[in-house]
Amino acid sequence: MDRRIGAQYYTLRDAITTIEKFEMTCRKVSEIGYKLVQISGTPLKATDMKPILDKYNLEVVTSHRGYDDFKNNLKDVIEYNKILGSELCGLGCMPEYARTNLEGFEKFVKEINAIAKVIRAEGLYFGYHNHALEFAKFEGKTMMERLIEETASEEVYLIADTYWLQVGGVNPAKFIRNLGKRIMAIHFKDCAVAPGAFECEMAEVGEGNLDWDDIIAACDEAGVKWALVEQDTCKRDPFESMKISYDYLVQKGFC
Repeated sequence: MDRRIGAQYYTLRDAITTIEKFEMTCRKVSEIGYKLVQISGTPLKATDMKPILDKYNLEVVTSHRGYDDFKNNLKDVIEYNKILGSELCGLGCMPEYARTNLEGFEKFVKEINAIAKVIRAEGLYFGYHNHALEFAKFEGKTMMERLIEETASEEVYLIADTYWLQVGGVNPAKFIRNLGKRIMAIHFKDCAVAPGAFECEMAEVGEGNLDWDDIIAACDEAGVKWALVEQDTCKRDPFESMKISYDYLVQKGFC
């Protein structure tokens, strides 16, 4: 796995709403030490972002776009990623119609197979980002199991998420080892429990209860390409959260 750690910009979505804010964010991210980026949560054009990313030596390895874009504006999604230099076109979540019944889910799987084929023909890859909902079962089998079994292994990849794997009831490291190279990128996000709480919450990497030594080893064994720090919700300034996670991962051999 690439030891250059990445920043998932969804964490910083409130600071990338304008091109001026985007440049400030890129500067701060670069100063923390991040070298890779996932573009997500911004309305900005790829042509406007690319020069700023280059200015701060930030390499885009993947992005997130909504499902409507993939279904109705696929040419634009492909061009967007090509301009940014990203080879992995990421989908953040399945549409609502696919989440609650097998018929809707199977329709979604057929659609992403067709989408992924077009993307691959353009020299890029399609990546699906998991949450916990993919581990709900239809007729005794999880949606994740069906997704892996019913999609082309060289066209549909995963952008796995350590926090959501844990919440979904699976061991993150074991899942990573089992899936192997079907996981092209991964979100490093810790899982913590606040005093008195009954439910877990997102935390900076190293601040929660996940076994990072095992997760990192599993990523290496599986052939995962890139790891990106993501934290959907932060109890402190998101840039501070990103620095805490970065500093922890530097201790684990990242840069």
